[in-house]
Amino acid sequence: MSEIASAALRELPLGAVRPTGWLADQLRLQAEGQTGRLPELWEDVSASSAWLGGDGEAWENGPYYLDGLVPLAFVLDDEELKERARTWVESIIASQRPNGQFGPVGNDDWWPRMVALKALTQWADATGDHRVERLLTSYFRYQVAELPDRPLTSWAKARGAENVVSVLWLHERTGEDWLLDLGRLLLTQTADWVTALTDDLPAGPMTRFSHLTHVVNTAMALKLPAIAARVDGHADASAQVVRMFERLDRLHGQVHGMFSGDEWLAGRDARRGVETCAVVELMFTLEQLVRNLGEGRYGDRLEEIAFNQLAAANDPRMLAHQFVQQANQVLVSFGHREWTFSKDEANTFGPSPVGKCCTANLHQAWPKLVRAMWMAGPKRDELTAVAYGPCRVSAQLGGSTVVLDVETSYPFDETVEVVVHIEPGLPAFGLRLRIPEWCTGATLTVAGEVQPVRPDEHGFFTVTREWTDGDRLQLVLPMQLRTVPRDGGAVGLRLGPLVMVHGLGEVWRPVPGHEGLGEWEISPRTAWHFGLWAEDPDGLESWPVTRTPVSPVPFAPESPPVVVAGRGSMIEDWQLHQNSAGPVPASPVPLTMPLQSLRLVPYGSARLRVAEMPTVSVPVPRGFPLEQ
Repeated sequence: MSEIASAALRELPLGAVRPTGWLADQLRLQAEGQTGRLPELWEDVSASSAWLGGDGEAWENGPYYLDGLVPLAFVLDDEELKERARTWVESIIASQRPNGQFGPVGNDDWWPRMVALKALTQWADATGDHRVERLLTSYFRYQVAELPDRPLTSWAKARGAENVVSVLWLHERTGEDWLLDLGRLLLTQTADWVTALTDDLPAGPMTRFSHLTHVVNTAMALKLPAIAARVDGHADASAQVVRMFERLDRLHGQVHGMFSGDEWLAGRDARRGVETCAVVELMFTLEQLVRNLGEGRYGDRLEEIAFNQLAAANDPRMLAHQFVQQANQVLVSFGHREWTFSKDEANTFGPSPVGKCCTANLHQAWPKLVRAMWMAGPKRDELTAVAYGPCRVSAQLGGSTVVLDVETSYPFDETVEVVVHIEPGLPAFGLRLRIPEWCTGATLTVAGEVQPVRPDEHGFFTVTREWTDGDRLQLVLPMQLRTVPRDGGAVGLRLGPLVMVHGLGEVWRPVPGHEGLGEWEISPRTAWHFGLWAEDPDGLESWPVTRTPVSPVPFAPESPPVVVAGRGSMIEDWQLHQNSAGPVPASPVPLTMPLQSLRLVPYGSARLRVAEMPTVSVPVPRGFPLEQ
C-alpha cells in the first residue's frame, strides 16, 4: 500500500454503534416520521426518481435521501428501511455504464454523484458489498480521464472535498497510488476555502450570491484541510481549521456556537437564521474532523450542534422541519423577515418550507451522529468516545468482541456509565474518553476505584487495563451554568453542551390544506422580551436546576428533561421588528419592571425562544424578593 497520512481514528462498521434510551426514541421518531414516510409524500424520492430509473428528479435529492436512509436503517437495524435502501443501491449499481459513469443519463453533474458515493460507501461498510468497491474503482478511473477537460464547476467546485472523502475510503481498502493522484487532481479543482474563510471572509449579511459565502458550502468546506492533509501530507491542517472556525465565529458566530446563514452568511445578529442543511452538513464535517485530526474540540462542537440546532430544526415528533431557524425566535409564521436569501415561509415547520434541499438532506444527521459516537484508535487496542449518549457499541479488539453498554441521559444529565462486556482471556485494552473543554472537575470511577482524570493535549483521557466482564466505568462531567458573552453586553447561557434559553409558551396552528405530515405556524402565549439578571449576587450557581426523566419525545416543549429557574426582568421597549425579536438592547438595561423567575430550558426543546439575552442592572441588596 502506498504511503498516505493516516486518519487519527477509524470508523467502526456501520451498525456497530446502535442507539438506546432516549436516543433510540429520537431515531425511531425520525424513522416513523419524515424519513420513513417521505417517499409516499414526495415525488422526488419516490419510484419516479431518475436515480431509481424513473423520469423524475435527477440531481441531488435522491442521493441526499439515500445518504440518510442507509445509516438510519443500519443503526436502528430496521429491516424495512434496509430493503428500501437496497432498492436504491441496486438501481445505482445497475446504472453504471462501461465507461464508469453512473446515475441518471440526463444529468452528468459531478456534484450529486459525490453524495451518492457517500451513501454507497456506507452501504458497503454495513453489508460488505464488494460491488461498491468495483463501482468506485470504475467511476474514479472515469474521473481521471474526464476531469482534465471537464473540471469541477459550480456546486462541485465548492464541494470537492466530499469527492475526496470517498476516494480515501477506496484507497484505504486497495492502496492503489492512482487514487491519491485523483485526490490531488480533485483538490486542485476545488475552491480555495482556507483563504475564503480566513483572509477573504467578509463580515455582515451577504447581499449577493457566491459559492464562497453560501452557508451549506461553508459547512462542508471546513473539513477540507483535514481531508487534503491525508492526500498531500501538509502538517498545518489543524491550525488551518482552527483559523477558519475562529474567523467564522468572529464575523458570523451566534450564541449557540454555529455561524449564521439564511441562506448566505448573515453576520452575528440573533435574528439571522441558520439553514437546516448547514446544520446537518456541519455535523458530518465535525465527525470527519474528529476522525482525521483526532481532536476532542470537534466532538465538543458536534454535541452542541446536535443537541441544540439539530433538535430545534425539527418539530418534536420529526414530522416537519424548518428551512431556517433563529437563535431569538419568538414567532414562527409566514411573515416577512430580514433573510439574506429566502422566502417568507422559511421559518415555518413543514414538509418543504422554501427549498427541497433540506427536505432531502436532513435525514443523515441523527444516524451519522450515532455511528460517530465511538471510533477505534488511535492505538489498535483502543476505543475512543467521540460524543456521549445512550448506545450499545460492538467492536473487534484483539480478535475478540467487546461490547459497551453506555447508560446515560446525557446531555440532560452529568453522568455517563459504561458497562464492559468481554470474552474471557482478552488482553488489556483502552477506553479513551473525551473530556469536554467546558468541563472542570470531571471524576472517574472504574470497577469501584476512583481514578484521577488528566486529559491529554487532544482532550481525551485513556483508561487501559485488563477488564473483567461486567466492569462498570462511571464518568461524571459536572455541568455548571455559565454565560457566553455576546455583542453589546448581551449573554447566552450554557449548561454542559446544552444552550439554555428563555423558552416561551407555544401555540401551534396547523396550516389549512397542508402537504406532507404536517405544517405549522407557532405564536407565543407568554411574554418573550426579558433581560437576564446575570449579576445575581448569589451567583448563577444558586439558580435551581431540575432534572426529570427524558420523555419518549425527547425534545417536546411540554416536558424538557432539564429546567433552570433563572431570574430576569421584562424590558418593555424590546419589541418585534419585521416579525422577529428586535435587535438585542445594549446591556445592561436599567431595571424598570420587577424581577421575575425565568424558566430556562434546552434550546432543542423550545421552538419559540430567546437564546441571546440582554442583561438588566438591578441595584438591590442580596435577598431581594422576586415577583411570583
